[in-house]
Amino acid sequence: MKLMQILQNKGGVKGQRIKRFLEMADSCSNIDLRRECVLRSLVVYLNEDPDAFFKEYESTEEAEGDITATVMGIYSIRSQGHQEPDDIGVVIEGVKVMDNISTIINAFIVLFGLIYALDLAYPDSMKYTFEFVQKILMNLDGHKLNVKIQQLKIKLFA
Repeated sequence: MKLMQILQNKGGVKGQRIKRFLEMADSCSNIDLRRECVLRSLVVYLNEDPDAFFKEYESTEEAEGDITATVMGIYSIRSQGHQEPDDIGVVIEGVKVMDNISTIINAFIVLFGLIYALDLAYPDSMKYTFEFVQKILMNLDGHKLNVKIQQLKIKLFA
């Protein structure tokens, strides 16, 4: 709840983008979509681009061409007019390592686990978000914090 308040209080262009995500979350009754909107809002709050990491496609053919050029990310394929995705998967080094994952949040968790298990570096486009999850939410190695993450932690626990 505190994180939601912090995200809602963000101003400027980032604040407007966050508010659009949070409005989508408020208008949706599906908890998984609400969680996805909050995750995307957190990414924007930390000055990262969710569109560079969370790739959305309308067809499998469109996805296949782009996936090979993706270093690390999560993709979803949604047919036009559908709110629920047809497929969600994880990509590492241009290879689909998992597909048919039920939600974006589950895909994020799977990717976090794979990064940890395979001892991979966080993707540059999402390093602060992954650091937040690791060091604040999971409390792993939480004494070495980046300045952005430290400021967010202070706001969360104030």
